[in-house]
Amino acid sequence: MKFNRIIVIVTDSVGAGDAPDAEKFGDKGADTYGHIDANVPLKVPNLRRLGLGRVAHIHAEPADVVGSYGLMQEISAGKDTTSGHWEFMGNPVENPFPTFPDAFPPDLLKAFTEKTGYGYIGNEIASGTEIIERLGPEHFRTGLPIVYTSADSVFQIAAHNDVIPLEELYRICDITRREVCVGPYEVGRIIARPFIGTQGHFVRTGDRRDYSRLPKRKMVFSYLSEAGYAVVGVGKIGDIYAHIGLTESYHTANNHEDMEALRTQLAAHRQDKGLLMANFVDFDSMYGHRRNVQGYADCLEAFDQELGQLLTEIHDDELLVITSDHGNDPAWHGTDHTRERVPLLLYSPALKESVDLGLRQTYADLGMSIMDNFGLTGLEFGTSFLSELR
Repeated sequence: MKFNRIIVIVTDSVGAGDAPDAEKFGDKGADTYGHIDANVPLKVPNLRRLGLGRVAHIHAEPADVVGSYGLMQEISAGKDTTSGHWEFMGNPVENPFPTFPDAFPPDLLKAFTEKTGYGYIGNEIASGTEIIERLGPEHFRTGLPIVYTSADSVFQIAAHNDVIPLEELYRICDITRREVCVGPYEVGRIIARPFIGTQGHFVRTGDRRDYSRLPKRKMVFSYLSEAGYAVVGVGKIGDIYAHIGLTESYHTANNHEDMEALRTQLAAHRQDKGLLMANFVDFDSMYGHRRNVQGYADCLEAFDQELGQLLTEIHDDELLVITSDHGNDPAWHGTDHTRERVPLLLYSPALKESVDLGLRQTYADLGMSIMDNFGLTGLEFGTSFLSELR
C-alpha cells in the first residue's frame, strides 16, 4: 500500500529500553518509558492504541490496538539528536562527533574570540538552566556570552536578550558554525540559547536555534524535494537537517506549538504528496536532561491527549509514524542522553491489521520505507517495512 503523505513525529528522547550496545555508552539498564511508568503510571491511551504497550515496558492495560508497532535500534556511533535524525533519513554517523569532557580547549576558544569578536564566560560541562542562573550576574556585568557544552557534541552559547540581542546571538552562532568549530572541532550542533528574566527567575525562551554540521551523504529530504514532493519540517527539523532538502520549515517553541503547526500544515498540504516531519523537543530539553520524572510523565500524557485529536484527522491516504531519536531516562544517573531502542508506531485508517514489525536493525529503515513509498532509490542503508503493513 502506498500513501500520498507520510507524517513523522519524533518524540525527542523517549526511549524504550537499553540498546544491545548500551554498555559501551554506560547505559546498560536505562529505560526511559519503563522507569517513568514505574514511578508514575502513565495514562497514554492513544499511544497504547498504536501499540506502545507491545514494545515499551509500561504497566499492562487492555487496549484495542489499531496501529502497527516495532522497535528500532541505532547503528550510529552517537546517542545524540543529530546522529539519530540523520540515521532516520539514511545517513548513519559512523565516526563519533567530537565531544569535550574537559570543556573546550584553549585553541578553540581563541578562535571563537578572534572570529566573533567576543570573549566568553563559562567554558564547562553544565546544565543550561543551572549555568544561566549561576553566571547570569557576571554575564550582565561583563556583556560576555556564556559558553558551555554537555556529553553531546555541542557548543552552546547562552545570552540574555537585554545583554546580547537575539539577532546578534544568532550571528555569533553562525560564525561559530562556519569559522570556529571546523576540522577536528566540527561538533554536531552549535546551539543558540537565549534567555530572559531577572536573577533567580531566568527563563530560556523558545527562540533557541540549532546550527547543525552538514551531512556527507544525500538524505531522504533531498531525494523527495528533487522529485517534486513536499518536504515540510516543524520544530527543530529544519535546524537538525541544516535545512537541506526542505521545501518549507516552521519554527516552534514547545510541544503544543509543534502539534498545532503540524495539524495546520497537514491540512494545508492535502493537495500535495510528500513528507511532514516534526520534532517534539520538550520531553528531552525540559524533563529528560533535568531528570524530572514527574514532569516527563505529565508531558507524555499531555502529548497523548493532543495525539488523540490528530488521529481523528489522518486520512486514508496518509501514514502517521511516531518514533524517537534516542533515550533520556529521567531516572538515570547524570544528565545526558541514554543509548536505547526506540518505539516505531504507525497508523493509517486504511490499514486493517495491527502488525508486529519486530526489531529493526537501523533507524534508516524509516527513511528506506519513505523512499519505497514514493518510488525512489539511492539510499545505502535500511530495509523498507512498507510491504509488511496490512
